[in-house]
Amino acid sequence: MEASAKRIHGRERRSGERRSMAAEQVRASHILIKHEGSRRKASWKDPDGRIISATTRDDAVRQLLALRDSIVSGKERFQDIAARYSDCSSAKRGGDLGRFGRGQMQKPFEEITYALKVGEISDIVDTDSGVHIILRTG
Repeated sequence: MEASAKRIHGRERRSGERRSMAAEQVRASHILIKHEGSRRKASWKDPDGRIISATTRDDAVRQLLALRDSIVSGKERFQDIAARYSDCSSAKRGGDLGRFGRGQMQKPFEEITYALKVGEISDIVDTDSGVHIILRTG
């Protein structure tokens, strides 16, 4: 193989050749619950971080699992729960993060999102931001 070619996903690619961005990107929505171990202890719901700082990871996981159960059982819609409970500013869009590619999100979040099928909801995902559930939408 020439020095200017790279092997990507079983095929050869020449330097400067662009791969389709659409094929590499996913779309997802999420619900984030921050806790005392989160890197930033403030959110649109808790600007001073008082509640977040007093929330243990276990409490955040319990809350998120209850929310996930409501979604999976059909009692509530993902976007409605995200709008009410997510600590992420994406809450105003029902948790929609839009399209993103590899290297744009924290690694655990990225890996789970890419592993999900469209329409699937993850189990609990831990990142430096807090605990999440992710819905892959595209």
